[in-house]
Amino acid sequence: MPTTRPLRWRKGRLATTEALISSGTPFGMPVPTLAEASVADGASVDANSAEDTADEPETGPLRRCIVTRERLPKERMIRFVIGPDRALVPDLAARLPGRGIWLSASGDVLQHTGAQGDAYRQLVRAFARAARGQVSVPPNLREMLEAALLRRIAELLGLARRAGQAIAGFEKAREWVRGGQAGVAVQASDGSEAERTRFLSGAAASVSVIDPLPAETLGRIFAKDHVVHVAIAPGKLANALVNEAGRLAGLRGFGRVSMGTDRRETAGVNIEVGATGKA
Repeated sequence: MPTTRPLRWRKGRLATTEALISSGTPFGMPVPTLAEASVADGASVDANSAEDTADEPETGPLRRCIVTRERLPKERMIRFVIGPDRALVPDLAARLPGRGIWLSASGDVLQHTGAQGDAYRQLVRAFARAARGQVSVPPNLREMLEAALLRRIAELLGLARRAGQAIAGFEKAREWVRGGQAGVAVQASDGSEAERTRFLSGAAASVSVIDPLPAETLGRIFAKDHVVHVAIAPGKLANALVNEAGRLAGLRGFGRVSMGTDRRETAGVNIEVGATGKA
């Protein structure tokens, strides 16, 4: 039976989670430090004899959540791997080596995961079963994942801007949205609802609408004081933005992102933090 093995590094690499952190992950996604990964006494669970939940191969479009046991598209889930020192490492881009452990990007799964809560203990047990051994699970896992997704969204927007696949500003972005040049419309989470409706009027039904970041954060990405409206050209970066906004919305309990302006619904991620996850 396959097992979940800790990450192994090439000869000459420091075999600890600190090496993983220093090497960085795709799109600059930071991973928890050893201090952040420490938990209250008794939080880690030895599950060598527990039922294994990670025997399924990582193939195909679906993955099974270790908590709900539901099979979902991997775009709606978050992958984790186990570091050499048994620390839990989020892998948002799903590219790190090692067998993955998958968790639904859902607030229901991660709600009330404080170190003293029953939900947290259940989550620790689920990770330990899947990893077949002790795992250090940070009690603030949900907050860490939200902050990491915010950084990832900001970095994807930066990549789109530098690649010429994004344009900011009411008139310029609306021209893209109305002219069929946009695959995604990004709205500031703290923007005016009336202005948003006016901006989206006449937009193609295929345009997805997301609002994961406030105007000040969008402004920093586009080298302006504030940005409320952004249009993203169709393509891989646009698709990645929709997926990440959907995962963030799921973690925060807002449901999924609208896949077309005909529904006039957005990700609903009306946050008060910037790309760094700080207030």
